[in-house]
Amino acid sequence: MCGIIARIGHGNAAETLLSGLENLEYRGYDSAGIAVQNGSGVKIHKCSGEVSDLKSSLESRPHGNMGIGHTRWSTHGPPTDENAHPHTDTAGDVAVVHNGVIDNYDELRSELQAKGHEFESETDTEVIPHLIDDYREETGDSETAVRRAVETLEGSYAIAAIVDGEEAVYAARKGSPLVLGLDEEEWFLASDVPAFLDYTDEVIYLEDGDLVVLEPDSYQITDLGGETVERSTDTVDWDPEDAGKGEYDHYMLKEINSQPTTLANTIEGRVQDGDVVFEDLPEGTFADVETVQFVACGTSYHAAMYADQLLRSAGIRTDVVRASEYDSMSGPVDENTLVVAVTQSGETADTLDAVRTASANGARSLAVTNVVGSTAARETDDAVYIRAGPEVGVAATKTFSSQAVTLALLSQQLAADVPDVSPPEDSDAMLESLDALPGHLETVLENSNAESLASDLIDSQSFFFIGNGLGHPVALEGALKFKEITYEHAEGFASGELKHGPLALVTPETPVFAVATGSDSKTKTNAIEAQTRGAPIVAVSPDDNPLVDVAEDHLTIPDTHPVWAGLLANVQLQLLSYYAADELGRSIDKPRNLAKSVTVE
Repeated sequence: MCGIIARIGHGNAAETLLSGLENLEYRGYDSAGIAVQNGSGVKIHKCSGEVSDLKSSLESRPHGNMGIGHTRWSTHGPPTDENAHPHTDTAGDVAVVHNGVIDNYDELRSELQAKGHEFESETDTEVIPHLIDDYREETGDSETAVRRAVETLEGSYAIAAIVDGEEAVYAARKGSPLVLGLDEEEWFLASDVPAFLDYTDEVIYLEDGDLVVLEPDSYQITDLGGETVERSTDTVDWDPEDAGKGEYDHYMLKEINSQPTTLANTIEGRVQDGDVVFEDLPEGTFADVETVQFVACGTSYHAAMYADQLLRSAGIRTDVVRASEYDSMSGPVDENTLVVAVTQSGETADTLDAVRTASANGARSLAVTNVVGSTAARETDDAVYIRAGPEVGVAATKTFSSQAVTLALLSQQLAADVPDVSPPEDSDAMLESLDALPGHLETVLENSNAESLASDLIDSQSFFFIGNGLGHPVALEGALKFKEITYEHAEGFASGELKHGPLALVTPETPVFAVATGSDSKTKTNAIEAQTRGAPIVAVSPDDNPLVDVAEDHLTIPDTHPVWAGLLANVQLQLLSYYAADELGRSIDKPRNLAKSVTVE
């Protein structure tokens, strides 16, 4: 969840560290800090609050050609100056930044305190610099000390450390992401590529058990036993401008408006002569699949629900399981089970654990992710990329659309490959209408009345979202977006479930957003039931849908195939959430208590 940046090379490191932290702030913004080593000590600057608060607190930039930085999402201890990273040992000679959770920190802290080490924070991280210092005294060598320290840790970690008087950055990972950036005059380490994308697009994705030593003119990667390991270098095809806000006030609005382009990228080359074509999944890839399981969390779970319904309609046995509940809810798997991990970052801890559990039981695995070289992409048998580019806003927008389209296409290939199963009768029409989807999204963005509607309804007490069939996951996603960034009470329901309890909460202060993706009499009937209790109804549908005739307001979408109609409705609900949050003055890109990539359980 937290963001790590490290840099070593020629010239001053401070500005690079601070810009890296700004680019990583979507990963955590409770507190921030940097440590710079300049040959006359390790200089620490940190504070609670956002990176802007850290920058304001610096009267001048610290000098030094190497350093580490961190933006925090709190797990152990509240967001205070003392709990902000970097943390040091008692003497202040070793500074460390950390992402992850150290499970045995209580035991280690007690052992270190018994040896005279003094602690200043409530964090689990602080044991790491003390451990390194302890092993340095024992071995006389910092690299060995770092190696011994990480071998002592239980839990998950990505760490970067610097030591007074040494021109080196030491780093290691286990269960938390860490990527190495390579430039001609400097090296970088970060939790995610956007941290250093302004400087280089050449990267090495580190793997669990890797230990890295960066020096001004070289780097070395070894395993925990000290043996050199080779890792391939990849070129990231993201444009640095994609990670900036450009002319927009918020990343979220930029990313909503970029969806025509990102979806065109998602679709490109994947439908040829009426057939679905994935470059690395040739025809017949899934011929031995009997059952499909989707595992995901949050927004990715809603995208998986989309695919789940499409596969069921084709007659394939399938289920969608929340990754955090996989151990208790997955049921049996075998070599004929395909487990599809849906994860934007490819680093979601619960999803990775679910895939590992399924793979250990013999299942085949496939990642649907946005990040080439991510842990999910490396650890699964196959990977499909959604091609959405970097997404900085904490609330997922363009990645949901790209996930849903990618999964819809994947469902078509599965239906074509699995024996005794056929794609639904209207599959040809679905694929033919896909080319028009980016243009339809442009129409929604240009003509939406979501801003005025949000202003009219913002004083309501609660907000309900309902949908049937493929409209159901869209309703859930609409409610999730609304609560994430407005902090107002919002819930999503299957249309038919409204009368089985939730109707008791409906009042004239509870607008109901009814998503209609086709000729959907159930959603209309249940919307009218809410309306008779005083609730205003907002139809999210094409103009000719019967629901429009009874609704008080309407968020219109172009007429298209029902599979894609839900994604157009979803964009209207994204805009509604954005403008409602803006009206309320919320922190849209960095909603309270949330972080972009959930890399801890």
